[in-house]
Amino acid sequence: MSRFTRLAITHALMMAGDAAMVVALADSFFFSVDLDSARTQVMLFLAISFAPFLFVAPLIGPLIDRAAGGRRLVIQLVALVRVVLMLLMIQAIDGLGLFPLVFASLVLQKGYVISKSALVPSTVRSETELVEANSKLGLLSGLTGAVAVIPAGILLQLIGPGGALFYGAALFGAALVSAMRLPREVVADHAPDEEEETQLHSPALQLASVAMTVLRANVGFTFFHLAFWLRSQDSGTLLFGVAVGVSALATMVGNAIAPRLRDRVQEETMLSVALVLSAVAGVVLAIIGGSAAGVGLAAAVNFAAAIGRLSFESIVQRDAPGANQGRAFASFETRFQLVWALAAFIAVAIRVPGEIGFLIVGIAAAGTLANLRLGIAARFGGARRPTTRRRGRPTPGRKRPSTNASVDRSAEQAGRGQVRRRGSGRPGRATGRGRRPRSRSGRPRRR
Repeated sequence: MSRFTRLAITHALMMAGDAAMVVALADSFFFSVDLDSARTQVMLFLAISFAPFLFVAPLIGPLIDRAAGGRRLVIQLVALVRVVLMLLMIQAIDGLGLFPLVFASLVLQKGYVISKSALVPSTVRSETELVEANSKLGLLSGLTGAVAVIPAGILLQLIGPGGALFYGAALFGAALVSAMRLPREVVADHAPDEEEETQLHSPALQLASVAMTVLRANVGFTFFHLAFWLRSQDSGTLLFGVAVGVSALATMVGNAIAPRLRDRVQEETMLSVALVLSAVAGVVLAIIGGSAAGVGLAAAVNFAAAIGRLSFESIVQRDAPGANQGRAFASFETRFQLVWALAAFIAVAIRVPGEIGFLIVGIAAAGTLANLRLGIAARFGGARRPTTRRRGRPTPGRKRPSTNASVDRSAEQAGRGQVRRRGSGRPGRATGRGRRPRSRSGRPRRR
């Protein structure tokens, strides 16, 4: 069994456990508590859960990366603790104690995603397979999540939330066993050198990271905004469940078509399209309004984030070839997950109508796109930045030949005696006005 297959099995089981937890919570105290009390609890536990993560992750991350099997150990610990949390949720299913357990699970899920992102480069044969591998994992998570909700829903109806939670605990237990078979890889055996630091701080990569940060923030904001706003509507819990399912489907579709888009357009174009999609969806659906518009927004922002994630990974692969890919992806993923949490906190803290929340998503994406366009124009003078394409494809945007027929040939051409004539911009003319008389040495004579 290949390394990637082992990671894929572990990832599928972890995503299935997440899906089972979501189904179990749909009919629990988590969605039946008073909205005001829920907001207070959610804000409190988001702050408590992610505040240590904000400071500890940058310090512990490098140590884990340099330890043999460090990221594998993190995945094992996450799976083990989530088994315990799922069992504790069964006992606290009807009390406020359910909230810290749920949000501890969310924090651990983000920690797993970071560790998984760091391990992916070590499971492929070459860097050219990296984006394809991430696309496959994205598709797999969507498929397994869709399949896992079926038995979870049956257990929810027959036994109640406790049955679905126990089923989720069993899935995380299976993920723990699978994680023990992951290779003991060292993600980064040395500190980043000057070349890696320079590549990871290149203008193109920094602009791409800003775009991806906003796309991920929109996902976190939309999830929690809909979680509270839809509950104020008729059949709100059912609608939120539909929004979660549609989001998973949209992410799966985005993961499926992103590699094909990457073969046809530049990665920067894919990020721009993702921002445009989020902006248009936010503004248009805010005008339309209604619960169905909220479900549509959930699908749009998750689809855009899937497109953006694979294009961002391709930019890292293209512009930072000398960087340690595992360490780079773990670092960026940590940043994205923290922004997701911050946006979720804002969505819970502010109380706005559903349509205003949709508009916030659209304005955030539109503003980011405008700033990125201005940033690109400022850095590159409005010129199209040439991009190196892989797989033998020609570089789009070929440089135009000079219209001024000055002496600007390459050294090789000059060595062969090929001298461009000054004149009307039509090189190669033997005669014509504007020719300056030349000496025997080939240099123009002064008049």
